[in-house]
Amino acid sequence: MRYVTISDIAKALNLSKSTVSRALHGDFMNVSEETRELVKRTAMEMGFRPNLSAANLRSRSTHVVGIVIPEIETSFYPMVIETAQARLKALGYSVVFAQSNENDKDELDNLNMMIDNHVDGILLSVCDGEKNKAFYESLIAQGMPLVLFDRHVANIKAPQVLSDDYNSSFFLAEELIRQGCSRIVHMRGPAGISNSVDRYNGYRDALAKWHVPYREELVVDGGVSFRDGEITAISLLDKGLVFDAVHAFTEMSLLGAKSIIQQHGMKIPQDILVACLSGTNLCKMVYPKVTAVEQDAVGMANKAVDILAGLIAGKNVACEPVYLPAQRIDRESTHRK
Repeated sequence: MRYVTISDIAKALNLSKSTVSRALHGDFMNVSEETRELVKRTAMEMGFRPNLSAANLRSRSTHVVGIVIPEIETSFYPMVIETAQARLKALGYSVVFAQSNENDKDELDNLNMMIDNHVDGILLSVCDGEKNKAFYESLIAQGMPLVLFDRHVANIKAPQVLSDDYNSSFFLAEELIRQGCSRIVHMRGPAGISNSVDRYNGYRDALAKWHVPYREELVVDGGVSFRDGEITAISLLDKGLVFDAVHAFTEMSLLGAKSIIQQHGMKIPQDILVACLSGTNLCKMVYPKVTAVEQDAVGMANKAVDILAGLIAGKNVACEPVYLPAQRIDRESTHRK
């Protein structure tokens, strides 16, 4: 596609390029109002679009922020993107985003793509807290404004906006125990994700507080997808393991497990209670509705954007993690009548 240039407009109007450029930039001191209006009208008729790349090179700013997320299975990350985009637009920034499919190599490619496009800053939710850590540190050392959100990276000099995963998991497991459950399956998240560790620790410590025996065979890899959850539940049932509740790392895997449990004739909550972290509106769309801890996606997005905007503006920003409270929504899946 050939774009209309300032030279094309100048040629069409028999004006100098400098006059056309000044007119397009509203220079009322050096260009008459009549000429400014003529140039702007002609530019519109010819389909002229300003060369933002050239302007950005002059200003050393693209006014673009990159957002990299690990997955897009549920509505949490889309809500973060939607909220962040609206907030950034109000601050004068455009957004480019990419998802990494829970793959550290894809994440690295996405980050390099952002850098190649000269974004002013990056909001990042990591796939793995360790595999690309050296690269994150190199970005920070080079002066790239970087804010991490949702997933924690240990010992890194970057601001982080997080949910209180440990306490959310602890109190969710405690609620299952209060309901009389003593053989609680924990569907663990992928290794390398800090949330997985925090949520496992919360589950384990709740058992310890209530003197419920910890059973290693009831701690299983649950993945993050619906299919992961199906596979996990099939494996549990095929092994003949006895359990009376499921405490899951995330929503989609729990919904997959719930589907298999119900297909095998077990009733929720009469036979088995189920609950998850990282719940969204999907938990209200199934039967029975699922008890879930819901993160503050809107609050997390706005806080992360505000911190990033401060970094881009050159302000001193504390690198201590900011923890936002999450809300447990009790529903039918954990309430026996």
